[in-house]
Amino acid sequence: MPVTPVPLSFIVDSLCERLRTLMTTPLLLILVAAVAFLATHVVYEWLAKRLLIVSGAEYLVLGVLLGPQVTGLFTPAAIEAFQPIIILGIGWMGVAVAMPLRLQRLVRIPAVPYRTALVESLLTFGVVTAGATSAIAYAYQVPWREVLAAGGILGAIAVASTPAGLDVAFGERGKDSARGAPVLLQIEVANHLNAVVSVVAFGIILAVMHDTVPLMVRSLTTTEWVVVTLGIGVVGGTVFHLFLGGEQSADRLVISLGGAIILASGAAAYLELSPTLALFAMGVVLVNSLRHPGAVQEVLRSGERPLYYALLLLAGASWRPDANIAWWLVIMHYVVLRTLMKLWGTGIVTWVNGAQRAVGLDWGRALIGQGRLTIALAFDYSRRGLPYGDVIFTCAAVSVLFTEFFAARFVRAAAAPLLAPLEQISATTGAVLDTVTETMTHALPGFLQPIESETGERPADVPPETNPAPPGDR
Repeated sequence: MPVTPVPLSFIVDSLCERLRTLMTTPLLLILVAAVAFLATHVVYEWLAKRLLIVSGAEYLVLGVLLGPQVTGLFTPAAIEAFQPIIILGIGWMGVAVAMPLRLQRLVRIPAVPYRTALVESLLTFGVVTAGATSAIAYAYQVPWREVLAAGGILGAIAVASTPAGLDVAFGERGKDSARGAPVLLQIEVANHLNAVVSVVAFGIILAVMHDTVPLMVRSLTTTEWVVVTLGIGVVGGTVFHLFLGGEQSADRLVISLGGAIILASGAAAYLELSPTLALFAMGVVLVNSLRHPGAVQEVLRSGERPLYYALLLLAGASWRPDANIAWWLVIMHYVVLRTLMKLWGTGIVTWVNGAQRAVGLDWGRALIGQGRLTIALAFDYSRRGLPYGDVIFTCAAVSVLFTEFFAARFVRAAAAPLLAPLEQISATTGAVLDTVTETMTHALPGFLQPIESETGERPADVPPETNPAPPGDR
């Protein structure tokens, strides 16, 4: 008898159903942790060093494949069980934003980079907010006043740029750019100020949208909710400083810092406020109150990327994209307006400030990439069930997918024309110094040898001679 072939779709569905029965919440947690670890310690470094690619956005696609939209391995109940990890990741990004804001270092940077970056951030926020509000109002046929808050959320998310491009493109020179080229300093300052403006604007808008709490005697105003948000972070940072301010052990810091972030993030999330803004305030307190914040900064830096990959997986699993024409209209407005402001807005602001000779007019290309903070803010908004949450997260996800891969190349393209003359001058100066040193060494054999001090003592870093000559022979 002829054998009826089994359809491939039936095999795939059966396999997915079998995996769904095996994948309990503990196993899913192990899967998320394993993927985050491998992505952090293997894939990211390999791609960054060899291909100059910022890895991460592909895990958003992996989350979509594992979510209910495709295989269904991550069920809605499982995603709900991961809420503590989501809150931890969102709060961790808020603390990480504040870590570069140590006052002792900030006061050494000139005012022009701050002014240029701040005006660019505010222009991007205003233009994208206006464009997104108009697009949502037109697409859904509602008054623009009803969607102004959603447009403001998109504007706040649009301001953020990923600092990973600078780290991958220039490594330590990008991290310590204050002693390097002006263009690298400008890009670094812009990344930090973009993150600050994005977090603050996002937190204020959530406070504006905050509903009345029934158990309270009276409803709090927007200003009071913002003060409550900042107060959560300030109290958390103060308590951490008092009890663990002098701790330098990495193991203890991981546990204690993670607990403090979960506590502050959970308090903000319970009150339906912004965990990123609350933890940003906590980070500002920590980085400026600790005498030696290096250990805390290292712990935050090492944990930021694994949590980002976990957020990407869970965000992709909970993502519900739609092919509605209204969505595409909003997405196009967001992407186009944000790109134009990062390219042309930075050029105009730089020209007005008279800084084009030092940093050029094209350094805004380094700000096109979006990454971890963008996903954290968009995911934080969409998980609350607020209006237009899915389309707002889709705008952020599309931007991350199409820009994060090339963030390092954007930075290289923006900075390379200005760094080439400096590198050539440095190489020429080094060659001249080597030639002069070699010539003087041949002409004067003792030119580079250490000279004893007047007291007859040899410098501390110079080893004594093996067979010193007798005093009479000197």
